[in-house]
Amino acid sequence: MLPGMFRRILVANRGEIAVRVLRTARELGIEVVAVCSEADRDALHVRMADHAVVLGGPAPADSYLRTDRILDAAAATGAEAIHPGYGFLAENAGFADAVRDAGLVFVGPSGDAIRRMGDKIAAREAAAAADVPVVPGINQEGADAEALVRFAREIGFPVMLKAAAGGGGKGIRIVRDEKELAEAAKLASAEARGAFGDGRVYLEKFVTRPRHVEVQILADRHGKVVSYGERECSVQRRHQKLVEETPCAALTEATRADMCEAARRVTAAIGYEGAGTVEFLFSEGEFYFLEMNTRLQVEHAITEEVYGVDLVAEQLRVASGEAANDPGEARGAAIEVRINAEDPATFFPSLGTIERLRLPGGLGVRVDSALYPGLEVTPYYDSMLAKLIVWAPTRDAAISKMLRSLGELRIAGVMTSVPVAAKALRSEPFRSGDYDTGILEKIADQPGIAASLDSDIAAIAAAFAKAGGLLARGSASPTSNANGNAAEGVRPWVLGARRGGMR
Repeated sequence: MLPGMFRRILVANRGEIAVRVLRTARELGIEVVAVCSEADRDALHVRMADHAVVLGGPAPADSYLRTDRILDAAAATGAEAIHPGYGFLAENAGFADAVRDAGLVFVGPSGDAIRRMGDKIAAREAAAAADVPVVPGINQEGADAEALVRFAREIGFPVMLKAAAGGGGKGIRIVRDEKELAEAAKLASAEARGAFGDGRVYLEKFVTRPRHVEVQILADRHGKVVSYGERECSVQRRHQKLVEETPCAALTEATRADMCEAARRVTAAIGYEGAGTVEFLFSEGEFYFLEMNTRLQVEHAITEEVYGVDLVAEQLRVASGEAANDPGEARGAAIEVRINAEDPATFFPSLGTIERLRLPGGLGVRVDSALYPGLEVTPYYDSMLAKLIVWAPTRDAAISKMLRSLGELRIAGVMTSVPVAAKALRSEPFRSGDYDTGILEKIADQPGIAASLDSDIAAIAAAFAKAGGLLARGSASPTSNANGNAAEGVRPWVLGARRGGMR
């Protein structure tokens, strides 16, 4: 264990990110407490942890969103800090405050910083105050339909209505003429109120051919802010990312430097601490502040590959009071594909049990997952099963390596998004680097793309369509302990210590 580092932390999450944090913590000599729902007793992060605590029922509201039970688990196991991962309570200001009020360290920013940047309107104001360009827009709060129409006329249609407290593509409406605006504002507000309990929306100029480019930052409690370059996240469907890469093929070195400086500036202006991501829209040589995610991003792995850094280790170092390290030089190119349990044609969730699994390998290939044969994919949680990450000296080599790796991947029992990702990677817009956030819609009906998939990827898709039945409930549990007793056999609430990790 490093001097001053935590002795034991609790990871308030599940699945791939819980395993990811656990591995780094173990390398640093830190013990890890896993938490889980009843549905996740057999999960890999539970199996690998030093200690495990059952929080409650399978629904997130009964388990992973229960601040009180997470804090009780931390107290019962002697955890000194809580890492929130991403999703669930990771960007919940009240949770960050409660962790600190309990005398524990929250591995992330303050509740005040989360509140400020979690509110899209307040975040825009913070960016503008830090002299960071924002998309021209107006807050609907206090503005009637006539005011919205006047402003839309001023900046020109199309415009976009967005939820102030939103995320994940909810509460967003693109409006192409003023006849649609009043009704669209009502619908966006209603959707935002239903999804986030906050009906505020704001209007901004719709940027044509936007690219979604984000900057990874790390800030310490001493006021130092560093940036680890940018990531391109424009391969999206309904604002959900599918393929990410670094570096962004569209940026000049001068624009890259300006964007990273803008990200550091807004981060410093709000007194931020920890890892975070400042997101921008990039179009026609200009960039505009979009939002800030006050946590580790799903796609952080590609930044790790090009910078040779462990961002989770940096999070833990900074949270323990150390200064942020200066990043080294970026090298090569990295691409990440999210492997989601989804029907590739409809993007509806695909449920079932992982019956067979073969992961790709080779130099420069990394798989972050919590998968194992027998894992039941339930409707309770996010559909992401794994992240496939590749690194190569050049972008073209990284694309080839990713396609080869996708061809090796075998997941039977559920359908996945693999065919869609492969289709995007093979498309001319992606290969040329000249693409935007509408790439998936543009290539959806492009002739020849589907036929160009490797035969083994096509075979995977066919297998997905046929696979599906659930394994018998009586099969051996992957979390059985050394005595052969399944997790359900230990005392309720605390599953117990697993010294030495996974058995």
